[in-house]
Amino acid sequence: MDNLDRWREAAQAVHWFKTPQQVLDDSEPPFYRWFPDGQTNACYNALDVHVAEGRGEQTALIYDSPVTDTCRRYTYTQLLDQVARFAGVLADHGVGRGDRVIVYMPMVPEALIAMLACARLGAVHSVVFGGFASNELAVRIDDATPKLIVSASCGVEPNRIVAYKPLLDAAIELAQHKPDNCVILQRPMQPAELIAGRDVDWTQAMADARAVPCTPVAANDPLYVLYTSGTTGQPKGVVRDTGGSIVALKWSMKAIYDVEPGDVYWAASDVGWVVGHSYIVYGPLFSGCATVIYEGKPVGTPDPGAFWRVIEDYQVKVLFTAPTAFRAIKKEDPAGKYLQQYNVSSLRSLFLAGERCDPSTLAWAQQQLKVPVIDHWWQTETGWPICANCLGIEALPIVPGSPARPVPGYYVQVLDGNGEQVSAGEIGALVVKSPLPPGTFTTLWQAEERYQSAYFARYPGYYETGDAGYIDANGYVFVMARTDDVINVAGHRLSTGAMEEVLAEHPDVAECAVVGVADPMKGQLPLGLLVLNAGAERATADVVRESLQLVRDKIGPVAAFKLCTVVERLPKTRSGKILRGTMRSIADGEPWKMPATIDDPVILDEITEALRTLGYAA
Repeated sequence: MDNLDRWREAAQAVHWFKTPQQVLDDSEPPFYRWFPDGQTNACYNALDVHVAEGRGEQTALIYDSPVTDTCRRYTYTQLLDQVARFAGVLADHGVGRGDRVIVYMPMVPEALIAMLACARLGAVHSVVFGGFASNELAVRIDDATPKLIVSASCGVEPNRIVAYKPLLDAAIELAQHKPDNCVILQRPMQPAELIAGRDVDWTQAMADARAVPCTPVAANDPLYVLYTSGTTGQPKGVVRDTGGSIVALKWSMKAIYDVEPGDVYWAASDVGWVVGHSYIVYGPLFSGCATVIYEGKPVGTPDPGAFWRVIEDYQVKVLFTAPTAFRAIKKEDPAGKYLQQYNVSSLRSLFLAGERCDPSTLAWAQQQLKVPVIDHWWQTETGWPICANCLGIEALPIVPGSPARPVPGYYVQVLDGNGEQVSAGEIGALVVKSPLPPGTFTTLWQAEERYQSAYFARYPGYYETGDAGYIDANGYVFVMARTDDVINVAGHRLSTGAMEEVLAEHPDVAECAVVGVADPMKGQLPLGLLVLNAGAERATADVVRESLQLVRDKIGPVAAFKLCTVVERLPKTRSGKILRGTMRSIADGEPWKMPATIDDPVILDEITEALRTLGYAA
């Protein structure tokens, strides 16, 4: 099918207040505009349309919180009522079309309600991960200049309560821009002191709130701004438009994940990340599914059977999570004993994304669950998958280490440093031919020049993903590492991802990371960090020796893999991505900044000590 015909047809499944006559405006590349003359509303497509079509009593949202021992369900009618009334609260405080609202919330239904209420008014939400440090939140306040901030008194972790309100107050103090109001959800675990005249109690405001209708907005009006860390230290505000997002996400739910209205779809992520936007909030609701908001962890809330319990309790059909979640479960329960305690027969597929899935984790998940395990690749900027095994179109053979082939609408190629296409199997920069499909980012917030220079300047006519990899003779894409994680060892370009793949094959290795460290002779050398399975009985020295030999056997002496050690855990972002760049800077003795998204800063002290034992991190 022709690309424009595909999206013209997909747009017919969307509710429009004004049906677009033009599919694509390509007059100002790289600023492409999909459905430029259409008018719609994301909240209407997520809620109102289903109630109007008679599915109001169907479950829309399931809230499961093992950390607070709470479970709650909302029908589409109930969720629509909550969203329409909270939109009334926002409107009564001056929020209207085009205004920005920052949402700084834990994983509670009110976070989703706030996002949809913004969309209902045509306001632009910017979700900041709950518990983010005050200075990082302040930077986002100054960039987005929100009229209002929605937050909660606290977040709840397995072993502690995180007070959000003091962090929010400090951020507003630091920021140049001051919001008019803050709406605060008081949680009983730790209520907050409200500031008179500025702060509004969520529950009190909702008690007599009026429900408001949807505001028709232009298809190219921003739906949201989502900040992703930039290499310059200044966060990049990724802008997603409204019409393209509805079309692409609704289409992807059937085409990629093969779900139908009424199915239970669970993206075990956080609303602060792009996965939460696309596949906790918008995608499932556009498609009439029931979506799950889970306030817990894959392990420790209370045990490695947490995911299996949720699948059984709610008859989850599709689970989407990060490979790191499954590595955590595998580490604590390598034999899958907890899985045997639950009936997970409702599960039809597992999708993994967020970082590359090593073949050993994929094989373990396949063996345990007996369902297709699909590694798929996408980014904050794209908003939905670039490459995937599209179960709703044609299920392809699963090739470990590959997110399969490009999704229809994405034209992926591999280029060398001169912008020339490379041969099949040869590693290079993964790029996507312009125009990107609907639902991808349309610009950076207040930074159009940066949008062009950061993503489209190096390879004219292509979007630069920042990832390196190759495409094999069968058209399967292999994403091996971020471009700066392809290391140069004595003139040989080697993928750290390929080495991690080999190390993960060792039966005692739960997860691992390989970073390139500076070497005066060879330019760079690979350095491996291993985390062992719970209950591993072999001596760590034996595991290290065997791991070194594995890389030598599978990749060859060219890898010069001689640096390896065992650590208790790896430093990660809250979304589960391993902080390879930070570890590389520590090893090379370069200046580095504490990542704002780090899950536990203490881990970096442990990593620094481990690197010193290998003669690095002076």
